[in-house]
Amino acid sequence: MIIGVDEAGRGPLAGPVVAAAVVLCDRLPAGLDDSKKLTANQRATLEAVVLRDCRWAVGVASVAEIDELNILNATMLAMTRAVAALCDNIGDVLEVLIDGNLTPRGRCSDWRWPARAIIGGDGLEPCISAASIMAKEHRDRLMRELAKAHPHYGWASNKGYGTPAHLDALRSHGPCQHHRRSFATVAQCGMAL
Repeated sequence: MIIGVDEAGRGPLAGPVVAAAVVLCDRLPAGLDDSKKLTANQRATLEAVVLRDCRWAVGVASVAEIDELNILNATMLAMTRAVAALCDNIGDVLEVLIDGNLTPRGRCSDWRWPARAIIGGDGLEPCISAASIMAKEHRDRLMRELAKAHPHYGWASNKGYGTPAHLDALRSHGPCQHHRRSFATVAQCGMAL
């Protein structure tokens, strides 16, 4: 059994980083690709297929963990949590394929699976494509929910990324508890108040 893993949310100024782990179903969902290349409707349709037909799990690293560990190590932690949750349900795996150039091996003490990093894997390996979609859709939902309590940052549309409107709101209102204070842009806006 092969697991595909990808993350969403390394670059934003706010919100958690989310990783997803997916074992594809017997029938490959049509249209899988890197989530960034798909429309919102295509992602939602594919997410529904993966949710229904495949084995999957999500791992999240909080803003506090990002600030404590740094974004790379928090991403590795989220990936480890996703794979661990999936393996709790499916048992041992042959290999974990991870989008990017690094794996959690040696970076996260709980990582215990054979893994291979694949640059551009979210567009090359269908199981990583599915994980890319799952991670992005899960994180986008989290940010839309957080936006209800903090509408002035525009997270419903910018998902925590440093858009001009988000930066203006940061300068006007300062950072909230969902901002990554270890990120220089956020720290500078916090000091400007």
